[in-house]
Amino acid sequence: MNQLRFIVLMLTGIVAMVGCAGPQVKLFSDASDPLKESVLQGTEKGKVLVVSLRGVISTRPKEGTLRTMPSMVQEVVSQLRMAEKDKEIKCLLLKVDSPGGTATASDILYNEILAFKERTKVKIVVSMMDIAASGAYYVSLPADVIFAHPTTITGSIGVVFMRPNVTELIDKIGFTMDVNKSGKNKDMGSPFRRTTEEETQMLQDLTDGLADQFLNLVAKHRGLEKSALSTISTARVYLPGEAKALGLIDKIGYLDDAITEAIQISGLPEKAKVVAYRRTVFPNDNLYNPLTTRSSIQTRPLFDLGFQNAATHLSPGFYYVWTPALSF
Repeated sequence: MNQLRFIVLMLTGIVAMVGCAGPQVKLFSDASDPLKESVLQGTEKGKVLVVSLRGVISTRPKEGTLRTMPSMVQEVVSQLRMAEKDKEIKCLLLKVDSPGGTATASDILYNEILAFKERTKVKIVVSMMDIAASGAYYVSLPADVIFAHPTTITGSIGVVFMRPNVTELIDKIGFTMDVNKSGKNKDMGSPFRRTTEEETQMLQDLTDGLADQFLNLVAKHRGLEKSALSTISTARVYLPGEAKALGLIDKIGYLDDAITEAIQISGLPEKAKVVAYRRTVFPNDNLYNPLTTRSSIQTRPLFDLGFQNAATHLSPGFYYVWTPALSF
């Protein structure tokens, strides 16, 4: 038995040394692999680039069990930078499937997409899938044409400020938090004490300010009537028919319809190439694949108690997000 243990330890040590000294062998592709073009359909000259925005919009990297993946913002911007170098790309098709995200991340992506459009003069078509609400609608605003799938949920034009509140729990267990602060508002919004009426109004003013920025951009890009702006300022969500009547979207159709529109408004031949950027080669790849790498697939925890994607899992802050869809 001792001899067997010695052999096992020796083999383990050798494997460890080889792993440190020798070339690293990757079992899975990851974000360190370069983006490469994958042709999804078409053969003629000229390209429509499909970029997927799926999940919560954030600048935070995606933490996995074995590796960390880039944030949505980083990954999308990487694709935009690569697309700028390809003069054959005449249209960007954004495939949006998201409940929104943080106010800052949504604004960054909006600005990057708008700047890309201005620099390259390419057309932009948005194809909304399951959900394209709040921040996901925000980043769609630079589009020339916005399509919604017949079952899309969109809208939620507004802001929510979320933070935990444990004051009732603190009262029950007798826990206290001592705080020294330089100004009376320094710990405003703290989860460890009740918010004063004055502080509540301050936080509401901040929320309203961000909401006004959102609404102003909607008015600018969509040219909506005041009555429509008043309606959407309630921040409710809509089915495509209602969204089209309000002017939030242009057309209702499927992804193939959005591709046809992208080709037409860009002046491309009917069978122009439709491409996507991948870090992994996917067999039978097609338009509905939102991934750049296999490891983009989110792994489930061994024991899922239902809290992983709940609203309470998010950091406190201001969000352009439709909160009921946060587990999306």
